[in-house]
Amino acid sequence: MKLSVIVPRFYRVKRGQTLSAVASAFSLPPCLLVRENGLRGELRPGQVIRLPSCEGNFYVVRGGESKSLLCGSPARFEEKNGTARLYVGQRILL
Repeated sequence: MKLSVIVPRFYRVKRGQTLSAVASAFSLPPCLLVRENGLRGELRPGQVIRLPSCEGNFYVVRGGESKSLLCGSPARFEEKNGTARLYVGQRILL
C-alpha cells in the first residue's frame, strides 16, 4: 500500500499569521508565496492564498555558496526559488 501526502492548493490566513509563519507551516520559502500570489505586503486575516506545488529538497544557504553550485545555474535557481537574491541563512529549494 502506497501512502501519499495531500497538500492543499489554497490556504485561508488566520489572525496573527505572518508570511514567514505560513511559509514555514507548509515548508515553503516565503519568496515562493510572494511570487505565486503577487503579494506586495504582509498577509491579512481571511485572505486566501494559493500554495505553489514544489518539488525538490529544502536547504539553508551557507557562506561561499553560489546559485550555480546549489542549482546548476543562476537561471535554474531563480526558476525554482522565485528570486534572484541569495544570502546566508536563506531557505531554498534545490
